[in-house]
Amino acid sequence: MPESAGPEAKWCSAACRKHGVDETDLALEQRIDELLAARARTSSICPSDAARALDPDGWRDLMEPARRAARRMMSRGEVEITQHGSVVDPSTAKGPIRIRRPR
Repeated sequence: MPESAGPEAKWCSAACRKHGVDETDLALEQRIDELLAARARTSSICPSDAARALDPDGWRDLMEPARRAARRMMSRGEVEITQHGSVVDPSTAKGPIRIRRPR
């Protein structure tokens, strides 16, 4: 589902739009969704949880793709990205983030 993702596609940034969405990106979105579904509605996860679930040995290489997946999901209203418990703008967030269901 690269650049021609269709009118329903939501892009988190110009970089995300340029990269497009590949099978790994979709798998990371699915893992984020599955991990959140398996936890209490008030819980959050780290992008590394999704990266580790997808590739336990090569998860570090998936950290930025996992953050991009979370940003896309946030742009669609599926998740919120937080730092220190507060929702942040993912385009300007620096450092560790958490992903949770909207509250």
